[in-house]
Amino acid sequence: MPARSPLSSPPSSPLAPVLARLRTTNPYAVDAAVAGLVLFAVSLQWLFPDEGDDPLSWQGWLLGAATAVPLVWRRAAPFATACAVSVATPVQALYHAPPPDLMYGGFVVLYTLAALARPWQRRVMLAGWLVGVATTISHREDAEPFEYAFQLLSIVCAYALGSLTRTQRAYTAELEDRARRLERERTADTARATAQERARIARDMHDILAHAVSLMVVQAEAGPVVVRSDPARAEAAFDAIATAGRDAMTQLRRILGVLKQEERESGPRRLPQPGLAALPGLVRRVGESTGLVVELRVTGEPRPLPSDTEVAAYRIAQEALTNTVKHAYASRATVVLDWAEDEMTLTVTDDGRGPAAPGGGHGLIGIRERAAACGGGAVFGAGPDGGFQVHVRLPVAAGRRATLG
Repeated sequence: MPARSPLSSPPSSPLAPVLARLRTTNPYAVDAAVAGLVLFAVSLQWLFPDEGDDPLSWQGWLLGAATAVPLVWRRAAPFATACAVSVATPVQALYHAPPPDLMYGGFVVLYTLAALARPWQRRVMLAGWLVGVATTISHREDAEPFEYAFQLLSIVCAYALGSLTRTQRAYTAELEDRARRLERERTADTARATAQERARIARDMHDILAHAVSLMVVQAEAGPVVVRSDPARAEAAFDAIATAGRDAMTQLRRILGVLKQEERESGPRRLPQPGLAALPGLVRRVGESTGLVVELRVTGEPRPLPSDTEVAAYRIAQEALTNTVKHAYASRATVVLDWAEDEMTLTVTDDGRGPAAPGGGHGLIGIRERAAACGGGAVFGAGPDGGFQVHVRLPVAAGRRATLG
């Protein structure tokens, strides 16, 4: 049988609906009903006295009623109610017309004090009732020893029930407060995760659009120049534009799918985000589409990367090559993957005109953010032989060897 969570609801009982309704009822109505029941119990002994009791009187009934009527305010003013009942009960017992069979009102106020009153009020009232009941019984000539035990034990039991109720109420309040805190934390975590996911989607869309548009612009500018002198080359340029556009649309549809409702299990599944296995294809497309000579080198033993790091490495290489095509006016670029024991370095170098200004634009900021999100870092600037260089370090997960398609 599986264990039940501390926050799970207790098994339902037939009394659960009744108790739930009582909790939502006006407290004065419930307390008035309790006072009425106590008054009814007091009236029974006045209506049906035991043989040998002193003659009954209206004064005795009124004293009995005085132990019941204050219970209407037992939750609004528990200590004041207890004081009123504590005065009326011994007076009724000493008046002895009729003598009280049980201290119905006393049991109720002791239960209420134990459940609701302050600690000093509970202690004072419990001690007062124990002493008062023992003193009252001692004034009776026919008092039996068992009466002491019965009356004192009844007082202790009423007080113990109230203490259990107070403990249960505090435990329930703690569980409810904990549930509310967990719900707030869950809501905050969901909002945080949503914001991070949308930021990631925005970066991916920027990379995809910037890369595709850059390739299309380069080909569109070259097409009119060679359309008459070299129709085959012009046709290849337009084919490259169409290929870049289709590739961008495919990736955008895949990324925007996470913003829509989840599809049914029988529906089509989204393709995974590109990783390092797609890097040779990216290098080949950039070279074929722009005429830029792009070389991919891999050194060291490839190792597995977390899925988000795989995507980040691909997007970083894509953004670096896009910047080379758009801004560097380079003729050659080199992408180097260097695998070490605990990290992988990705370096993209071109022979272009070098950085126009320190710090870089939005693309370089996105590269730095992607690397930092994966626990790595990125630096960029002038290459060792001129041009521009992007150097990124990403952590590697230990384990089986990775493959690079």
